[in-house]
Amino acid sequence: MKIPIPPSAALPAVKKPLYKSLFVQIAVAVVLGIGIGYFWPNVGSALRPLGDGFIQLIKMIIAPLIFLVIVTGISAVGDVKSVGRVGVKALIYFTGATLFALAFGLVVANIVQPGAGLNIDPASLSQDALNAKTSTAPPKDAGQFLLGIIPTSVIGAFASNTLLQVLCFSVFFGAAIVVVGRDKCKPVIDVMETTLELFFKIMAWVMRVAPIGAFGAMAFIIGQYGLSSLSTYALLIAACYGSALVFIGLLFIVAWVYPRVPLWKFIKYSREEFLLALGTASTESVLPRIMTKLTDAGCSRATTGLVVPTGYSFNLDGAALYLSISLLFLAQAFGHNLDLGQQLAALGILMLTSKGMAGVPGSAFLALSATAGALGIFPVAGVALLLGADRLMDSMRVVVNLLGNCVATFVVSKWEGQFDRDAMLAVLNRQDVVTEEPSGHTSGAERTESQPDKTAVPAAR
Repeated sequence: MKIPIPPSAALPAVKKPLYKSLFVQIAVAVVLGIGIGYFWPNVGSALRPLGDGFIQLIKMIIAPLIFLVIVTGISAVGDVKSVGRVGVKALIYFTGATLFALAFGLVVANIVQPGAGLNIDPASLSQDALNAKTSTAPPKDAGQFLLGIIPTSVIGAFASNTLLQVLCFSVFFGAAIVVVGRDKCKPVIDVMETTLELFFKIMAWVMRVAPIGAFGAMAFIIGQYGLSSLSTYALLIAACYGSALVFIGLLFIVAWVYPRVPLWKFIKYSREEFLLALGTASTESVLPRIMTKLTDAGCSRATTGLVVPTGYSFNLDGAALYLSISLLFLAQAFGHNLDLGQQLAALGILMLTSKGMAGVPGSAFLALSATAGALGIFPVAGVALLLGADRLMDSMRVVVNLLGNCVATFVVSKWEGQFDRDAMLAVLNRQDVVTEEPSGHTSGAERTESQPDKTAVPAAR
């Protein structure tokens, strides 16, 4: 079985010129975007459609791509129980990681005290700015969130790009193929494999305009919000980015201790995806490609297909750090020093309000508003104080979220016995088995039927 990999993930035999490197192109585009936004803010603000257009192109293929990857991956495993185990193990890991990130953020905020001395007067607050950001959408409770995972219409789930609903249907569809029998369903699987290749080809075309999207997104962010708010929220920003660096260091340790993954090499291998996520301030922009990179680096297709999309809603480590630090920042800004009991209560509420917020406009404000309302310590309208700093936190949240989900995929794959470390080392060391391509270049992306597919799903142990 072939695993189609975008051309950009191929391992070239001949080094490409620097200007053809997608990483270099995106890096230059991000720098130019910052320059345009800073020196000509009106022009930068007007370039928002470039970034939004690129993200919409990516969203166009995300739902069907996730469906195809999960279904073909589950059918290759041939074991419904294995799929259930992967889901349970992923949720256990996500819960532990989110809880640690929230608790770590609270510790940092207690040490740094980013909001101390601001002495904000509650009477000076206006709810209008917060309502405009969140569209006054009330946060869902746990029951509504769980029911929201089940699609009322399969077509509606795909049309609205609701990833958890697509994931739910994909698991049922893949499990049905396993129960009915892979041989009987072979015509359907063959069509899906071919369709998956077509979607990866479309993705390769979309990625050619990634530098334009990164340029437009960065120009808009700097042009619209400027850099002046850096001084106003200096301590809050320093606390968030400092905690993110420490948390990333811990992810390096986790990745090396259990699945034995040299995370720096993986980041280098996936540098285009990380830089693109950074430039567009969106992890959705790299979802298809990061799944491909993880699969190519030894994680089974079924595990990757289940863990990564689920992690986009359940494993937002960067957002968890931001929420816990911001909550204490707001409390301190209003002159409240929360005791241990109040902070533990806030931790529990944030665990609930932070789930399933991916892709929801103003999601951080919704989570903080729900937590503020439940605690009753400071006015809900006080969350609007973060409007000036929120976009400056996007880079931190995006990188930590993305890296956290990559580490989660490696850990769960290893835990389930579906991780091929030899394949991972071969790819990261650029010593993978290669085949000659018509262009004269060689690539590890295409493996023939006669060659062992190390990234295919091993038998579940």
